[in-house]
Amino acid sequence: MAAAARARVAHLLKQLQRAACQCPGHSHTYSQAPGLSPSGKTTDYAFEMAVSNIRYGAGVTKEVGMDLQNMGAKNVCLMTDKNLSQLPPVKTVMDSLVKNGINFKVYDSVRVEPTDRSFMEAIEFAKKGAFDAYVAVGGGSTMDTCKAANLYASSPHSHFLDYVNAPIGKGKPVTVPLKPLIAVPTTSGTGSETTGVAIFDYEHLKVKTGIASRAIKPTLGLIDPLHTLHMPERVVANSGFDVLCHALESYTALPYHMRSPCPSNPITRPAYQGSNPISDIWAVHALQIVAKYLKRAVRNPDDLEARSNMHLASAFAGIGFGNAGVHLCHGMSYPISGLVKKYKAKDYKVDHPLVPHGLSVVLTSPAVFTFTAQMSPERHLETAEILGADTRTARIPDAGPILADTLRKFLFDLDVDDGLAAIGYSKADIPALVKGTLPQSYTIP
Repeated sequence: MAAAARARVAHLLKQLQRAACQCPGHSHTYSQAPGLSPSGKTTDYAFEMAVSNIRYGAGVTKEVGMDLQNMGAKNVCLMTDKNLSQLPPVKTVMDSLVKNGINFKVYDSVRVEPTDRSFMEAIEFAKKGAFDAYVAVGGGSTMDTCKAANLYASSPHSHFLDYVNAPIGKGKPVTVPLKPLIAVPTTSGTGSETTGVAIFDYEHLKVKTGIASRAIKPTLGLIDPLHTLHMPERVVANSGFDVLCHALESYTALPYHMRSPCPSNPITRPAYQGSNPISDIWAVHALQIVAKYLKRAVRNPDDLEARSNMHLASAFAGIGFGNAGVHLCHGMSYPISGLVKKYKAKDYKVDHPLVPHGLSVVLTSPAVFTFTAQMSPERHLETAEILGADTRTARIPDAGPILADTLRKFLFDLDVDDGLAAIGYSKADIPALVKGTLPQSYTIP
């Protein structure tokens, strides 16, 4: 019976992969050429790892000017948002650039939860500046915007949709050389400092999509835990939920050797390949850190140990999901955040309705893992145990409900909004949410 259930879930995941539109930010299937691989296999038989260089340490941001000097940079673009531009992380970067004689210009118009329009405004700034290096200081929105600016400034004759994932865009592979990009994350969630993905809202269709290529990942990520001390409580919580789901989803993703089609050329092997032995290590370790430190990091802004470890966990989970992929929590999160009506999250200084990414991801997690447990119940029980569940007498068929109940308690302890109704959705919105979810074959590697 258990084998039949697992086969049914695997079949459904593959059916979703074939039927979906392939458009969203986590979709890499656009690059997979049809036909058999050189091995003659129809499913993949290999995986590879790609990650940015990472440097960690309290105060390490002060080294950014020396890094740029070592790279020979003469004209640098510093990207951030309006709020951060007035805070210590950006001041530290600017002081380092000045001290090391680096010429730079500041772009501080990054939009929290960027859109195609905000991407294009940053791209235009980058093209006019003719920069030879970039520094992104902020959360995922800033780092993703900077990746896009670097890409299109390096490929100035390309149309915006050329590199955007199909079917929204053409999903062309990136073959142009990009400029060095140093990412300085100030939140502990997206892991964007480690990945080759840039996510945005495509306003015309009201969907999230993105650009996905190993070529756009940052050259270097400077992970400085001192920056996390400036994060408000709900920003810490919501960022941490993104780490939680990155780890859970990548660990329970379809295994790489079950993904199809098998690439006919290694250049077309997607970055999000499915769970694999190396990503598994990073995902599990990130989850252990989340279990130990997230609640402390949320409740005590001065707990440098907890916030430092969550900053590392974000990068660890980024390495994991950046090579394995994520799945349904993220897939369903995109319409949840993209179709937002009036909800404005606490502690976010924005002038537009906003469901923070981490919140939109985690709200569906109990339901998601109840469903996916049929595919890999042992892994679901393992992650439930890491998060505090007593699984000594657990039965395999109960893996999903056990993990779901563990997540519900975890979220209750952190005062999370109680379901989609709490952020403004009703039963009448279900068809639109489903319609927005179906294109997201993103995560089903």
